[in-house]
Amino acid sequence: MTAALGRTTAHILIEIGAVHFRPLDPFILTSGRASPVYIDCRKVISFPRARRKIVEMMGETVEQAVGFESIDAVAGGETAGIPYAAWLAERLALPMLYIRKKPKGFGRGAQIEGEMAPGCRCLLVEDLATDGGSKLNFIEAIRQAEGKVADAIVVFHYGIFPQSTASLTAAGVRLHGLATWWDVLEAAQRYKLFDERGLTETRAFLEAPEQWSANHGGRPPAPRSMLSR
Repeated sequence: MTAALGRTTAHILIEIGAVHFRPLDPFILTSGRASPVYIDCRKVISFPRARRKIVEMMGETVEQAVGFESIDAVAGGETAGIPYAAWLAERLALPMLYIRKKPKGFGRGAQIEGEMAPGCRCLLVEDLATDGGSKLNFIEAIRQAEGKVADAIVVFHYGIFPQSTASLTAAGVRLHGLATWWDVLEAAQRYKLFDERGLTETRAFLEAPEQWSANHGGRPPAPRSMLSR
């Protein structure tokens, strides 16, 4: 991720209203953590010019950080990663797959949809990463189906939970993201999105998310099967 990509992505997310701030009634993330801010990357799907630019930047990141000929297919994680995987696969002229959170309970019982040959080198795509828990589930699914995965890309990486990269590194996967909360905080200051209290609360959360969560009604992170994204 470069500073320029981070600034552009943050500007887009703010412009389309994907950044939400609620310090008095904190958001509760899937992990159980409380947060004064929430990012909704799903909103991008309704803004054609914004999504075109974001997918363009994702493509550039893949080309520079992963390589043109290092992947055979683009795999989107259910559900928010599916549209991004479709757009990115089209841009990179690669086959697209999507991965269910768990195998469907009927028919073939498939967890991966699409044509994936043994040894297929997959790029995992999702909209965002918090502590990286759900990525491990998708990575396991790919590998159990005899595929390979060494890289994952997201539009937004929280960038405040060390385990988000540590857990993926331990699994042999590199995480790439266009922007983090630090990029959004900088943009929020520049465009005066938050008032002074908002900036203070957001910075306090980013600097010590677990402590901020505990002080504002958050629950301890759930077991891995329930981890946030």
